[in-house]
Amino acid sequence: MKTRRQFGHAVVLACLSLFALSAWSLDAPQERIVLTVTGKITEKNTPDSARFDMKMIEALPQHTFTTRTPWYDQPVTFTGPLLSDVLAAVKASGTTLSATAINDYRISIPLADAAQHGVIMARLLNGKPIPVREKGPLFIVYPFDSKAELRTSVYYERSIWQLKALDVQ
Repeated sequence: MKTRRQFGHAVVLACLSLFALSAWSLDAPQERIVLTVTGKITEKNTPDSARFDMKMIEALPQHTFTTRTPWYDQPVTFTGPLLSDVLAAVKASGTTLSATAINDYRISIPLADAAQHGVIMARLLNGKPIPVREKGPLFIVYPFDSKAELRTSVYYERSIWQLKALDVQ
C-alpha cells in the first residue's frame, strides 16, 4: 500500500515534469521516426499524431536507473525520458496506453503507472543506444528493484521492447 509520502512524491514528480515541459514545443521530426503517439493528445506535429525521432526523445529530460530484469543475467542500466515526460510533451489525457512493438506485440498500460512507478522509455542500455536486435531502439522499463510489487508478470509484460507506437485511450 502506498503511504501518503510516496503518493505525494509521485504527484510532485508529475507536476515538475509538466512544469519542465510546459515551454517545450513539439517540432517536426528531422530524422527517422522512432515513436508515434496517437489518441487523446492535444500536442501534435501531424494532423492526427505526434511523431518523434531519436533527437526529439534525447531532448526530453533524461533519467537513469539500474535494475535486474528477467531478460538479462546481470543488473542493467537504462537511460531515457520518463514515460510521464513523453506523455506530458503530447499533452495526453486518458486512462490507458495501448503500446505497440515493431513486431505488432500490443499491451495495455495504465496511464497512472507512468507517474506512480517512475517508468522510463529507455533509449540507452548500459550507456549505449539499444539496437533493434537487443530490444531497441525504445524499451518501456519499470524500476523493478525499487518495489517488490513490480517484480511480477503483470509489470514484466508491460515492459514492452522495440516500442514503435503509443495510443492514448
